[in-house]
Amino acid sequence: NTFKEDCNEMLNDKFHFTLLALPVLGVIIFNIMPLVVMICIAFTNYDKSHMPPNALFTWVGLANFKSLFTTSITSTFGYTFWRILGWTLLWAVLATFTTYFGGIILALLINNKNTKLKKMWRTLFVAAISVPQFVTLLLLRNFFANTGIVNSFCKNIGLVDLLQNLGWIKANYIPFLTDPVWAKITIVVINIWVGVPYTLLQLTGVLQNIPADLYEAARVDGANSIQIFFKITLPYMLYVTTPYLIATFTGNVNNFNIIYLLSGGDPITDLSSTAGSTDLLVTWLYKLTVDKQYYNIGAVIGILTFIILAVGALFTYRRSKSYKEEGGF
Repeated sequence: NTFKEDCNEMLNDKFHFTLLALPVLGVIIFNIMPLVVMICIAFTNYDKSHMPPNALFTWVGLANFKSLFTTSITSTFGYTFWRILGWTLLWAVLATFTTYFGGIILALLINNKNTKLKKMWRTLFVAAISVPQFVTLLLLRNFFANTGIVNSFCKNIGLVDLLQNLGWIKANYIPFLTDPVWAKITIVVINIWVGVPYTLLQLTGVLQNIPADLYEAARVDGANSIQIFFKITLPYMLYVTTPYLIATFTGNVNNFNIIYLLSGGDPITDLSSTAGSTDLLVTWLYKLTVDKQYYNIGAVIGILTFIILAVGALFTYRRSKSYKEEGGF
């Protein structure tokens, strides 16, 4: 074919190749290339001390990985990495299952035959997540500040004095976001309020698709409400929503918004550390790269986070009934 004939063919018989060219080029430039660059940076000493044009960076092999796996307290990155990894996994488990079971309870209550105005209740909870998190979380950060409205309310009803007498707090306010333990509890509780409506939307459809014959047969056999829930409702919902749970867990590991906008990773209890008490791996990575210019360590954290999530997701999904017994329900 001549060049003109090739061009005509690309606009007719092979027009799908022409249409795909731009998206494929975009994926290569904006997805694949940054990943390749990040992986390469993980094997260099590219940081604030080795930044062109003032200084050149060189290949250092596995030195960056070694610094993260060194658990000595004198190794700042290694000591911080394992501490943050533990909190990240704990946070992901708590955030995933509190919102999941909270959504189950809420969905069951709203879908109960004795509940009136079902559409109104669903609309109210959906309205809570319609406002961008950038707005709600920053407002909540002010509400739960040491001099915020929540502390003022708790002080007026005597809760602050009660906690002081019990020895749970020392100041004349509740350190919702300024004490490591209180901050972690506060973040988990606020995440329940943020995440339960999403789960409610997912599980409402699942509940409505459970065959009514199963419930009728269970009642005929004399099963009570608790037995029906644990033998029919919960297994069915877990079977259908296992991929959703895995995706939610992965999302919570990388949940940048609620940590950074609510607490900023604070409080900082160790001045020698580059991370706060509530920092996740993703927020620590952001601080290391944007604030501290440790691009090499940030790249290593990104690679390790991917490996942990990929292996965990594949292992969990392949052992679940959703994978082994596909089509069982």
